[in-house]
Amino acid sequence: KLCGTNYPLSIAFIVVNEFCERFSYYGMKAVLTLYFVNYLHWDKDLSTAVYHAFSSLCYFTPVLGALIADSWLGKFKTIIYLSIVYIIGHVVKSVGAIPTVGDSTMHIVLSMLGLILIAFGTGGIKPCVAAFGGDQFEEENVIERRKFFSIFYMAINAGSVLSTIITPILRGDVTCFGDDCYALAFGVPAILMIVALAVFIGGSGMYKKTPPAGNVLLDVCKCIGFAIKKRSRSSKHDEKRKHWLDWAEEKYSKRLIEEIKMVLRVLLLYIPLPMFWALFDQQGSRWTLQATRMNMAFGDSFVVKPDQIQMLNALLILIFVPIFDIMVYPLVGRCGVNITPLRKMACGMIIAALAFAAATLVEVNVTKSVVEPAGPGECLVQVYNLMDGQVSLSGIDPLDKPIDSYQDPLQYERLSLGEQSRNLTVNARYLSPSTGSTAEINCTRLFAEQRAYSLVLYPATPGGMRCDLVEDHIDKAPSSSNVRFDVEADYRMSPSKNVTRDRYPAVSCESAPSISSSLDLGLLDFGASYTFILGAERFEDVEANHVHIGWQIPQYVLITVGEVMFSITGLEFSYSQAPGNMKSVLQAGWLLTVAFGNIIVLIVAEGAGLEQWAEFVLFACLLVAVSGIFSVMAYFYTYVDPSQLDKLYQDDSVVNRDGDSDGDDMPKVKMLEKKGKEDSQL
Repeated sequence: KLCGTNYPLSIAFIVVNEFCERFSYYGMKAVLTLYFVNYLHWDKDLSTAVYHAFSSLCYFTPVLGALIADSWLGKFKTIIYLSIVYIIGHVVKSVGAIPTVGDSTMHIVLSMLGLILIAFGTGGIKPCVAAFGGDQFEEENVIERRKFFSIFYMAINAGSVLSTIITPILRGDVTCFGDDCYALAFGVPAILMIVALAVFIGGSGMYKKTPPAGNVLLDVCKCIGFAIKKRSRSSKHDEKRKHWLDWAEEKYSKRLIEEIKMVLRVLLLYIPLPMFWALFDQQGSRWTLQATRMNMAFGDSFVVKPDQIQMLNALLILIFVPIFDIMVYPLVGRCGVNITPLRKMACGMIIAALAFAAATLVEVNVTKSVVEPAGPGECLVQVYNLMDGQVSLSGIDPLDKPIDSYQDPLQYERLSLGEQSRNLTVNARYLSPSTGSTAEINCTRLFAEQRAYSLVLYPATPGGMRCDLVEDHIDKAPSSSNVRFDVEADYRMSPSKNVTRDRYPAVSCESAPSISSSLDLGLLDFGASYTFILGAERFEDVEANHVHIGWQIPQYVLITVGEVMFSITGLEFSYSQAPGNMKSVLQAGWLLTVAFGNIIVLIVAEGAGLEQWAEFVLFACLLVAVSGIFSVMAYFYTYVDPSQLDKLYQDDSVVNRDGDSDGDDMPKVKMLEKKGKEDSQL
């Protein structure tokens, strides 16, 4: 026992194991979307799709893990073996993030293989660890077991909060191989998973290990399959059944059939639920990508990483759960409002939809500072006039206008090419304000589709003019800015460099071995791209992120409130409406709703082709519609009391071979429903 209490010492090893495993999982997942975008160089839609495909697989595999544990290896061995698979996945994933290991194809292969192994590892042990912890208690220690699950839940959230703070720091603040250190950000979670396995094995001599006792999910599937087969083979002369599951009575007990009916009634309510998870799980994908285009500075000293903001959900849920249990729900009850579990869930869905309405408002404002990339058959162009007077352009329609000396271009102009690449000629005429002399050139350059360019006009020989075409970098850097320099003496544009967001009041510049000067570059802000003409001007090619990351807080507050009302209430409702031996079936069904929710995001991200704000609106509207359907289904649902089954079926054997179906079950069902209604009203 632990410190003389009724808590087994073995649960300390299980709680530490769960903390380390959750740190490992959420830490890796926190940086995953940015890894796809910045390291593998995938577009945002593909990155979102693969992220949610991985999340979906993580919630399909628990069913497999439960079958292995209950039917073959037992919980202890299943946790050991699948944790080894888990660690191998982390190691493979970390190796794939090392730039010197192979080419880009090798990085993709290793990354996908690692994620698949991680999904089987984390999903396989998910249904086993908590249940294994519960097995350590004696039957009479009900209160201690309940408190253990609260501690277990706290360990999960503590691991989530810490990992989503630490791993983005390892990614962004540590430089390895000349860039963000994704190898370290994935390697530390791998080490934590090794620690988790070592701690779990360390307590092996203290565990109570129950042997595999068969999986009730298989029994349920067999019973349903037998009933469907018998019904399909029945004739019109056979005795009618009040429910299609009653066709299984000749092989399975009436109690088992009644339990399955109760479970199916709850699973029917699960059908609309994936839509909630489709919105909820976008915190790590679409919302993180939205954060990369926002200003993340709190003053001059504290800067948040775009993948750190996810920790708000785990942090807020630790705050909101007791607030809702102690204050909100009792207060609503005192106001005379009968807020049943299903009503709470419907409210949670509406609040989650409001979270996406808030995300839409943020997205609309965020996109104002984003340069929309050129599509197929077109390119973007801006013009720098470095002459000492006005230059008039002609020959290309969007550029037919006068441009003042050193004028900062307000925006990129969109040129239609009609093909993948094309030579275009721009006529430029210059009038010297001091001498009155003129210069004229025809500048012919090759423009390629889906690129952004700067056309630079600068002095040549005395009184002359030259042109140059430079490719621009318009993508916003997640936590920095892009800077390039043009030396006024020879007008050669340097490559664009990624620079950390900061103020640069004194930058040393050497234009020749013996000539140096100090430049004040000012604040180089998040997401901006700058061009500096040394000795003259600073131009802002891409506007800095002007929407502060704090504007994401309301959507995180709303989605967390929705989770408290939907997820926690949903699990409590499901467990209250199913017999004790069927809770694993409902857990499997609940996890599958999360898996299917992620599949919905995958389909929309790859197939809808909508602008991001429109996609947020679509998800919000879909969830509102689904919540309406769920509310109608909930209205017709009748609460039952599964504990009454013990009284009603005391003499019912596990397998009924006599095929008797006398219809006596209906009064029992009515009694269950009546007792359930009384409990619900109470």
